[in-house]
Amino acid sequence: MFSRLGKLDTMRLLWIIPSVALLAPLSAPELAAQERDFLLRTPQITLSIRGGYSVPRLGGGGDAQSLWDFTREQLTVENRDFAGPHAMIEVGIRGSERLDLVFSAGHSSSSVLSEFRKWEGADGLPITQTTEFTTTPVTAGVKAYLSPRGRAIGSYAWVPRTFNPFVGIAGGMVWYRFEQYGEFVDYETHDIFLDNFRSYEKAPTVHFFTGMDISVNRRIMLTGEARYGLAKGPFQTDYDGYSDFVGFPKLDLSGFKLSLGVGLRV
Repeated sequence: MFSRLGKLDTMRLLWIIPSVALLAPLSAPELAAQERDFLLRTPQITLSIRGGYSVPRLGGGGDAQSLWDFTREQLTVENRDFAGPHAMIEVGIRGSERLDLVFSAGHSSSSVLSEFRKWEGADGLPITQTTEFTTTPVTAGVKAYLSPRGRAIGSYAWVPRTFNPFVGIAGGMVWYRFEQYGEFVDYETHDIFLDNFRSYEKAPTVHFFTGMDISVNRRIMLTGEARYGLAKGPFQTDYDGYSDFVGFPKLDLSGFKLSLGVGLRV
């Protein structure tokens, strides 16, 4: 009797071993597919890099003439001429399922060739100059997602949602450079001279933004953002109190930025 039981156990074992061997290779693709669809833990850090377009506001000075007013009045430039490329890098640290603490740095620049509207040289040629304007904001803030960014499976697995809209607010500092170089007119003597007028300064800034993350896979996502920053900066003064720009109110540094890029969940 015991010998027959032994033979039966042996037969069962002989059937089980090849069955497991056949199932093992079939389960490998399934595991790989599951690995593509979820992370083994909830991501804690997100790194995003975006590029896009910046449209500065170039606001007037109200009752007082601003430098932007003066530039538009005297030179052949318009607000749209100062629109230019924008780049940004952002690091997000997870606070909860819907909140991130975000740190970002960006850079926008434009260069405009112009000439005086009402004056020309004695040779009849235009009086030309170049205006360059750059801003570099560095901010910290809060990003709030309008819905959960994913769902947990068990204690470890996390599946990201495909679409994740967000809004946010951030504050920090913005460094700017305003520079005009080329030919200019002395309004008292009507002489034409070469010069370089510039101001390098910084100011507090507040940013409001909204956008969306679109998951490509468990780690990579596409991200787009619309951002509006508010700031007004003082003009640079030398150690003796001299400034290249006198009699103007603070320079308007506000503007709108639209950017697209990629993000990585870690």
